[in-house]
Amino acid sequence: MHPHGPGAVGKATAPYGSWESPISASAVSSAGRTAEGLAVAGDGRLVWVETRPEDGGRAVLMKEAAEPGGKALDVTPQGFAVRSLAQEYGGGAFAVQGDAVVFSNYTDQRLYKQTIGDNSSPLPLTPDFAGSVVRYADGVFDPHFHRFVTIMEDHRHNSSNPITTVAAVRMSGQDVEEPTILVSGNDFYAFPRIDPTKKRMAWIEWSNPNMSWDKSQLWVGYFNEKGEVQKRICIADGDPTIIESPTEPKWSSKGELFFITDRRSGFWNIYKWDEQSNVVRPLYSLDAEFSKPMWIFGVSSYDFLGKYDTSHEIKNKPACFLSRQNGKSCVGVLDHDSESILKIDIPFSSVTSIVSGDDGSFYIEGASATLPVSIAKVTLDEKKTMATDFSIVWSSSEDVAKYKSYISLPEFLEFPTVIHGQHAYAYFYAPHNNVFQGSSDEKPPLLVRTHGGPTDEARGVLDLSVQYWTSRGWAFVDVNYGGSSGYGREFRERLLGQWGVVDVNDCCSCASFLVETGRVDGQRLCVTGESAGGFTTLACLAFRQTFKAGSSLYGIADLASLRAGMHKFEAYYIDNLVGNKQAYFERSPINFVENFSCPVILFQGLEDTVVSPDQATKIYKAIKDKGLPVALVEYEGEQHGFRKAENIKFTLEQEMVFFARLVGKFKVADDITPIKIENF
Repeated sequence: MHPHGPGAVGKATAPYGSWESPISASAVSSAGRTAEGLAVAGDGRLVWVETRPEDGGRAVLMKEAAEPGGKALDVTPQGFAVRSLAQEYGGGAFAVQGDAVVFSNYTDQRLYKQTIGDNSSPLPLTPDFAGSVVRYADGVFDPHFHRFVTIMEDHRHNSSNPITTVAAVRMSGQDVEEPTILVSGNDFYAFPRIDPTKKRMAWIEWSNPNMSWDKSQLWVGYFNEKGEVQKRICIADGDPTIIESPTEPKWSSKGELFFITDRRSGFWNIYKWDEQSNVVRPLYSLDAEFSKPMWIFGVSSYDFLGKYDTSHEIKNKPACFLSRQNGKSCVGVLDHDSESILKIDIPFSSVTSIVSGDDGSFYIEGASATLPVSIAKVTLDEKKTMATDFSIVWSSSEDVAKYKSYISLPEFLEFPTVIHGQHAYAYFYAPHNNVFQGSSDEKPPLLVRTHGGPTDEARGVLDLSVQYWTSRGWAFVDVNYGGSSGYGREFRERLLGQWGVVDVNDCCSCASFLVETGRVDGQRLCVTGESAGGFTTLACLAFRQTFKAGSSLYGIADLASLRAGMHKFEAYYIDNLVGNKQAYFERSPINFVENFSCPVILFQGLEDTVVSPDQATKIYKAIKDKGLPVALVEYEGEQHGFRKAENIKFTLEQEMVFFARLVGKFKVADDITPIKIENF
């Protein structure tokens, strides 16, 4: 007999939050591996970067196994890690051609060349500038001049305002030389892409105060015999009457230029440039997003099927995914001759990256409500109209199947906002456990999660950090605050001038909606968030009375100090989100600590260069002086958003115990030693 007694359908009845679950904090932290940057090597096998929390967040290149179902191979030798710090958030840290790979090394930020399968040490291609003062990202091999063309971010003269350029790095010769500048003069550059047929290059550029998704330009430059950019043409955003943000230029093997832009419709759709007439025309128009905001380099939302294939049948059909239409990704093959899209049925509901393989197959990174973040190979039939095989190449959590009976499936939620007639969206997860159930006279506690960025979104996919809560008897909701479900420019701009208002309203409205519809206990509402989501969490606690406790992970408390220390990439973004000086003051939780009326736990990395650790310290001291229960956890050596496995585990457990002791009215089943809570 179970100590809690049998339930109605063979389940034991126990208080919500107190249920035993095999989805431990250790299981969550070991499922915290991430993948980034898909590329195909000369032998047709996939190469990608895997970040490993259990190895201090080290990022290594992996290569797909030669045999299906085999173990992927580590490419990066010990002593190296593949990660760029360009624009602080990095991405685009490597490129592959044949069996040669060029990568950005984390510790010194130099570019190195390595031969896959060769055990010799990687060779440096760029000078050693002592430390990470010169950074590289988003590079490509140049077939015309035997060099590597890359974005270079140079901090040598001014660390707060580094010079960003498109530069060329020599691939041969014994001496390591300073890179050659190809394009300069603007604030930011991305996507340098070289036409394989002619000596020319496309790139994206933009300038402050814009982010690339606000307003950017697409250019094409022509190389002279020396490889210098001699002549250039603006392809998109040359017309002042059209506001657009072109992104992701790619050349087909026939030398045709494709790209994605949001001109006129406000939705990122695929376009093609006609060089003869210098006219841009849409390939396919749809109220859906074919790309996403470029927070990191190396975004790849479409590719050309059969680019390694010699048969003419399938050459140059872009395989593209139409991301985020009603919160769901759709993968399709676009035949630009007939201008029609064939949707490919796959098990992923969310896809974040795509790259073409050989033989007309392609690789995608994605996930679903029952599949954690994974990379899959999709093989198509001869006509390229349907998938004949879908095989997982890599998974962030290989043993997730053993938790199947404990997994709570997301419910896509549409709820009313404070603005009459306007709705926002969320994914709601009800408590679920194969062994336990709550009693009929009790409603579960709720944890609201605020996602980590103004243009980010919750995707309703299998995430063990959500299931950690739901399998213990918590209700959990992932809020897409600010309309961030990816519905075009209109939704992207909903937070402009309204950050700290719209997001706070949406999170509180969502919690209230779940109380009103009888799903959760209105006296046990908790909120958590990291980074920008941490700001929303702290703002909810400072300016509303909706929540009974909160948890902030490296959250922003002081908008003015964030603005003062902001790196170049986002230097003006926060102005666009907040507005004037008065709004900076009025929306900063740190200035209104007297309004806090419930317990708070704060987690902060001491090496954080985005949110300074003193923000958490100030909030902690002020809440402590007010006499409210508060706890602060500081992590040595942890940077913004790059977390170590042991810290992920510790954070989850301490959040759980903190909420249980202060608002839960239940005892946690796990054996966790709580940290000291002031004023408790």
